[in-house]
Amino acid sequence: MKKLITLLIILFTVSFAFGQEEKVEGAEAIPVDPNTGLITFQEVVEETGTRQELFNRASEWLHHYFKQPVYVTQVRDAASGVIKGKHQFEIYFYEKDIKKTAGIIKYYFKIECKDGRYRYTLDEFVLTRQSRYPCEHWLNTAHRDYNEQWPLYLEQIRAYSIDDFAASLKEYMVPKVKVEEEEW
Repeated sequence: MKKLITLLIILFTVSFAFGQEEKVEGAEAIPVDPNTGLITFQEVVEETGTRQELFNRASEWLHHYFKQPVYVTQVRDAASGVIKGKHQFEIYFYEKDIKKTAGIIKYYFKIECKDGRYRYTLDEFVLTRQSRYPCEHWLNTAHRDYNEQWPLYLEQIRAYSIDDFAASLKEYMVPKVKVEEEEW
């Protein structure tokens, strides 16, 4: 009986080890929501201001960041302090030192404002060509269609989400310092 249990434990351990997906190198910098399985960039940022003040700053930021914010946003609800939208950006690859377009990444974003803080979320990243291709496939190096460009694409998604979108939003959400003129 002990031998049978030991054999079952060994078989289970080996089958579990072989069933694990290989992850793309550097993919640990790509956050995946454990509930949805989607690449999700989300952060709560503490910032001075009421929900309405933060919502107004976020609305102004939309006009600063996007060329056509009316077409990008789907929801702007001042009462709940929520802004939702859909946007896209290009990703690239290099062939013989020539930069070429790999495709368009579409994603959803949400900005939620509360007194003293706001939260942004970017998720549902999809490569669009002739059809939609979920970017989560790029995390699996054991995928039958694995391409050596996938880590580059993932890095571009991370760079856009953190270094571009989030950095710009954080900078704009800081309250402007009012300089009062001295009366004399």
